[in-house]
Amino acid sequence: MDQQPQTPLRRRFFRFAAAGAALAGLSGLAWKAAAHGGRSGGPIDPARLDEHLERMLKHLYVEIDATAAQQQKLEPIIKQAAKELMPLREKVREARRQGMELLSAPSIDRAAIERLRVEQISSADQASKRFVRALADVAEVLTPEQRKIVAERMQRRRHGHRWG
Repeated sequence: MDQQPQTPLRRRFFRFAAAGAALAGLSGLAWKAAAHGGRSGGPIDPARLDEHLERMLKHLYVEIDATAAQQQKLEPIIKQAAKELMPLREKVREARRQGMELLSAPSIDRAAIERLRVEQISSADQASKRFVRALADVAEVLTPEQRKIVAERMQRRRHGHRWG
């Protein structure tokens, strides 16, 4: 197979892509904590969310051999992102309820369904922006080696293995 030598720009792109994938998994920890902080599917108790985030962060710190300075920087980034993303969970639950009401009504209100769809796209866009901001913040704290460890762990997890 004929392989072209990688240019510095191309190499940089692949490094950023790998780091991005790793960080997506890392920040997914906060989202997972938010999603599973309360098993009932109802509102999540902030204390339980905080407990769950603490446990997940401890595992992360061990996995990446985080320094005390990194731990002090990562904790507020991840906790704040999770806290800011929590309202999205409730919005999604409410939208699902509204969608079921709209679709099970005696007559279908296409305009209302479309309004709900537009609202959900807007909410998802806001969440995505916040999520990406947290990813960039986390990326700045980790070393390239640590980002590689996170990427490897997330790749294994993607194939059915558990984190930690």
